[in-house]
Amino acid sequence: MKKRIVSSTLLILTCAIMIFTSACSNGNNGGNSNSSGTGAEAGNNAAGGEREEITIDVFSMLANYAGEQPGWFAKLVKDKFNIKLNIIASNLAGGQQKIATMMASGDMGDLVVFGSNGKDYQDAIKAGLLLDWTKDDLLNQYGQGMLENAPEAIEANKKQFGGGTAVYGIGFDVGTGEGPSEGATMTYGPNLRWDLYQKLGSPEIKTLNDYLPVLKQMQELEPKSESGRPTYGISLWSDWDGNYMTLAKVVAQFYGYNEGDGLNPAGLILTHQNKDEYQGVLDEDGHYLEGLKFYYDANQMGLLDPDSLTQKFSDVSSKFQDGQILFSHFPWVDNAYNTPERTAQGKGLALVPFSEEKITSYGQSPYGGNRVWAIGSKAKDPGRIMEFLGWLYSPEGVMEANYGPKGLAWDIDENGKPFVTEFGWKALPANAEPVPAEYGGGTFKDGMNQINNTTLKLTNIHPETGEPYDYNIWNSTLNHNPDPVTKSWREAMGVMTAKDYFVKNDMIEVSKPFFTTETPATPSAHIQQKTTGIGKIIKEYSWKMIYAKSDDEYNKLKEEMISKAKGLGYDEVIQYEVELAEKTVFPHR
Repeated sequence: MKKRIVSSTLLILTCAIMIFTSACSNGNNGGNSNSSGTGAEAGNNAAGGEREEITIDVFSMLANYAGEQPGWFAKLVKDKFNIKLNIIASNLAGGQQKIATMMASGDMGDLVVFGSNGKDYQDAIKAGLLLDWTKDDLLNQYGQGMLENAPEAIEANKKQFGGGTAVYGIGFDVGTGEGPSEGATMTYGPNLRWDLYQKLGSPEIKTLNDYLPVLKQMQELEPKSESGRPTYGISLWSDWDGNYMTLAKVVAQFYGYNEGDGLNPAGLILTHQNKDEYQGVLDEDGHYLEGLKFYYDANQMGLLDPDSLTQKFSDVSSKFQDGQILFSHFPWVDNAYNTPERTAQGKGLALVPFSEEKITSYGQSPYGGNRVWAIGSKAKDPGRIMEFLGWLYSPEGVMEANYGPKGLAWDIDENGKPFVTEFGWKALPANAEPVPAEYGGGTFKDGMNQINNTTLKLTNIHPETGEPYDYNIWNSTLNHNPDPVTKSWREAMGVMTAKDYFVKNDMIEVSKPFFTTETPATPSAHIQQKTTGIGKIIKEYSWKMIYAKSDDEYNKLKEEMISKAKGLGYDEVIQYEVELAEKTVFPHR
């Protein structure tokens, strides 16, 4: 681990923000909308057949679905705005090549969702592909949901990307308050099959490596899944890899580190959430190499899924659903296994932390995160699109876009408090429960919002109910007939939720929000070229290392990886990234 003390000169430099469209002519900015006010008001006052139906192209760099939005969310949007959503997903159509093609065409669609506020977003602004929301008073007329609920995020975008006057978008996950931004669970685990862990007597787990003998015993207790396939302690996937193996990087997030510096594009360093400390991914005592060694040891013990290199996340999700995997990196993956039928039998995955853990929390940021909502400069009826986006940033929009229309999966009781309905207990969070035709038909899972970007943090407090938007931490939910797995876990851990456990035991590192007018840096072509070449070496050798046949082969591969990476300029890239962090991020840690 290395520690850099920021100099007094650097401390006075401009600090960076952690912040995760050409105007249309004359009356076209809202001429077809025939309404004004907040998104919710506009949608309700001029809904359905009162306005001409339009289909808008939603180009999302985060979506995992392409085509017309189906089901209950489609019906909500149609009823409120008479809009149909045609989703174009770059993830399913060539990735970066699809993004480049859309840019080259001069039309990025009507509503645009960027995966980051980095180069693609900044290039789109420079090329005039995004609408300036201040032109023709578009934002003030139709964007009240954002102005009322995310004003600092609007101002941040204006100062960072619009020269203090123009607004070309808004960041996601806008948060309020202090403390962890997560709900009942954290973003990361590790979680284990709780029922098997208890059968073993709940052995103490002090270090990351202590999971391996426990997982081996669990595998021996249940060597086959429900369908008769072999079980594995750990299953990995490679389709999320960037400049390194993503799931080796996740190990650093068990210790309060994050990829990159938390602001600029992730390169080859990991930085602490709250301290001016960094690690190069190839540091001998760093968490990335610790992660590789952990997976190598797991493979030596027969715990690692042999398909890990060649499979995708969707394949692993199916294996979780079948009960083949005993360890999860992310609590939200547990839902694939933790069905109501299984948890009723006492079977399920749940948090089992290790004593040294200091889990990463991204914290609350009123400026929003780096994933950006924008409107294309050639958008049809931008006023109505702005209404729709404003509604997504309103309390009503947050509730309905996430959990469906009021009265289906959730409702409000006589005391003004939210609760999950009988249907909701079967459908939430994303189950294939049939939806009544009056709400759009199909299944709840298929009808979910497929754009795959958020607006307000779900842990924000709903101004009318006085409770968070997140149904998992409503009082009614926490006290609603916990299943045997949840009940057993709470009794053993002495808390109601996983987040409560980390907070109670001071095992959490919460990132603090900060702001600057500087745009996220775009590395020079020279640095980018070096980083890409080094990344290919690190990915190739990382996977070879975890499948090495012996310690000697593992160490030889590690030495080759480090030697080749350094030969391609690894030290130069690290120095560039550290200097950037010292100018922008470390002064706030």
